[in-house]
Amino acid sequence: MTSATPFPLVVAAPSGAGKTSLARALLQARRDLAFSVSATTRERRPHEKDGVDYHFVGDAEFDAMIEAGEFVEWAVVHGERYGTTRSAIQEALDDGRVVVLDIDVQGAAAIRASFDDAVLVFVLPPSGGALAHRLAGRGSEAGAERRRRLINARAELPSAPRFDYVVVNDDFDAGVAALGAIVDAELLRVDRRPGLERALSSIDREIAAILEES
Repeated sequence: MTSATPFPLVVAAPSGAGKTSLARALLQARRDLAFSVSATTRERRPHEKDGVDYHFVGDAEFDAMIEAGEFVEWAVVHGERYGTTRSAIQEALDDGRVVVLDIDVQGAAAIRASFDDAVLVFVLPPSGGALAHRLAGRGSEAGAERRRRLINARAELPSAPRFDYVVVNDDFDAGVAALGAIVDAELLRVDRRPGLERALSSIDREIAAILEES
């Protein structure tokens, strides 16, 4: 039987829920996955690397990418623009790997509109207090920015029922394992096995031959 058909795995969440850390840990643990690096106009944080965490671009370059039709989705999030290029997704799929997209809630629907086999995972914090604590602990946003992110989180939470799966990021290792289990289960779906009919026919012929000899 041929290998399963790869798909886009969208991991979305309110800011501070831990989706990026979960996605990165999953990618480090598996060789059959690839990461779709988004483009953004926001400033690079000290620990981030251009081309690894994001493609950090200016407004003019982002505008040019929109004009050229490079984005399968883009959105304004917390006052900055983020976009996913179609080429980044397609290259990974053509390489036979599940492509992980760490994007905002707004972009998830756009990915599904372009890739109907995409799998959408919504990551939740264990509580509102935990989310506020994590945002404060990052130290990368001032108080006003943290407040804006919490307000945005309230607006994003109602989107969760429209996703395929929900993972609560309470225990980090369990969260990574849950994401891995989702990938494994999706790869076993009948509609992702293009060689299934041939495999069934082959097994049937072998059984028929055995019966004729017995």
